[in-house]
Amino acid sequence: MSIKKVWIECDCDSCVWCVDICPEVFIMKEIASVIEGVDFAPYEQKITDADEFCPPDAIRYSEDCVAE
Repeated sequence: MSIKKVWIECDCDSCVWCVDICPEVFIMKEIASVIEGVDFAPYEQKITDADEFCPPDAIRYSEDCVAE
């Protein structure tokens, strides 16, 4: 798995879980957003954890599967 893009859907309720779990990728403004220019590779597990714990399920990401 290789995460290429991360975004927040408009149903974010500003719970701050994503920022608590992965502050390297997420930042809280009025709602959560993704920090521009971040290399997602070192934080893939944290991104998927944040997605799993997001109460309104607002985190989305796309991945590029690499054949082995």
